[in-house]
Amino acid sequence: QVQLVESGGGLVQAGGSLKLSCAASGSIFSMNAMGWYRQAPGKQRELVATSTSDGKTNYADSVKGRFAISRDNVKKTVYLQMGSLKPEDTAVYYCNVEATTHLWSALRDYWGQGTQVTVSS
Repeated sequence: QVQLVESGGGLVQAGGSLKLSCAASGSIFSMNAMGWYRQAPGKQRELVATSTSDGKTNYADSVKGRFAISRDNVKKTVYLQMGSLKPEDTAVYYCNVEATTHLWSALRDYWGQGTQVTVSS
């Protein structure tokens, strides 16, 4: 199966920056969309940013202008550069990748284990 390993989370003061990384490994034939989601305690998981295979990006209104998603298809890695962090950005961030493992297989969603981002005020 495809495995996603996330890194880069941690504690930061409001106004600071963090960069998250998510590296995919395993049997991957192709990748389509890659993205980041987050879930705060007591809230539903929400989309943060996505990137399609042709480089088109989409962001939640709450992070536009502050976060930037990028991808390296050779390294099979997606990044999330987070700047001007706010306490409300505190959440567990999950990486998501749409991928196929074989030529004949359909796209499936794969999720990372989650990485904690805590922004102090």
